[in-house]
Amino acid sequence: VSHLKDAIHVGYEQFNLEKILNSYPDKDQEIVVYCTLGVRSEDVAESLKSAGYTKVYNLYGGIVEWKNNDLKVYNKRNKETEKVHVFDAYWSQWLKKGVKVYD
Repeated sequence: VSHLKDAIHVGYEQFNLEKILNSYPDKDQEIVVYCTLGVRSEDVAESLKSAGYTKVYNLYGGIVEWKNNDLKVYNKRNKETEKVHVFDAYWSQWLKKGVKVYD
């Protein structure tokens, strides 16, 4: 539904550490991971750190907090959008700005 500018989608359930190791061999480059709220991305961050990446950061509050701070998000065509995927009504309570999109 939306992403941060220039983000690279690595997924959660389909996260492939080997692919990351091959595509990004510099383990000292800065890497910021995020998801909707920052919970699942913490698992990805820990995997990267365990693989030897030294500058891995989890975006606190995920894309929801990003949008709540009036920062830009983009759709699949890299056009600015107000839409943010929030799963369901329960998780949507955390999005205060933008348009809530459910599964």
